[in-house]
Amino acid sequence: MNQELDQLLEKLKSEIEGIQPNDEKGQELLRELSVDIRELLEQAEAKQPMMQRLQASIDHFEVTHPELTAALSSLSNILSNAGI
Repeated sequence: MNQELDQLLEKLKSEIEGIQPNDEKGQELLRELSVDIRELLEQAEAKQPMMQRLQASIDHFEVTHPELTAALSSLSNILSNAGI
């Protein structure tokens, strides 16, 4: 996930924590949304090492395995475009 999205999720999480809806449905929605946001942030943290390993693999196999490097580069671009 990109840094801008992470910052937005953190801000949204803080905003949600500061709201106390008067109705049960509103409370339930915010609880569920808080869980969703927390999971997104945790997933982003977990994906960072994978992206680093992907780049290290690209660097390592660039000369010896150009077809693998091309496939890894394509994967890296797709993941980056998806905000990962």
